[in-house]
Amino acid sequence: MIDEKKIVRVTNRDNGHVGYRIPDMNNLVRDFSANETKNITVEELKKLAYISGGPTLIRDYLIIDDAEVVREVLGEVEPEYYYTEEDVKNLLLTGSLDALKDCLEFAPKGTIDLVKKLAIEMPLNDISKRKAILEMTGFNVDAAIMVNEETKEESKDTQKVRRISEPTKEEAKSTGRRTAIPTVSENKYKILDK
Repeated sequence: MIDEKKIVRVTNRDNGHVGYRIPDMNNLVRDFSANETKNITVEELKKLAYISGGPTLIRDYLIIDDAEVVREVLGEVEPEYYYTEEDVKNLLLTGSLDALKDCLEFAPKGTIDLVKKLAIEMPLNDISKRKAILEMTGFNVDAAIMVNEETKEESKDTQKVRRISEPTKEEAKSTGRRTAIPTVSENKYKILDK
């Protein structure tokens, strides 16, 4: 039996915010930002595992950095439970197609989300791996990369160009306006001082 006061590192493997509340620990609230790591007691993890949704949260979104504690809290887990971002990058770049398929079949949801995210960001060039991701998860890497590229192009096009210096009088006259811009002396309105 593991000492419940033992501190272990726990990391949010998800790209989004993860949080929980444990009523048995004075309504302890714990929030994790994306990829954030915190030091947590074994007691807190055990109590999290007893509340509704707790085991799913630990299995799918949090990585406990201690195999003995994982066995105590969750029981046996698949090797993909421990995959880090670096492991997933290596799997996508140099891993076999069968290893990727095993990952997509047995990995927790957070790891599968990481596979999808990195397949777009890198981008994943292996067509057979893109096809496997589509077939096994329904996520279309090709379409996501295309949307990502289009978004980058649109953001380049919408960036405003700012004038660095004042235009000369000749440049100002050739603005393409249909009507002349009145100067202060040509203004039709009388300006009154109060």
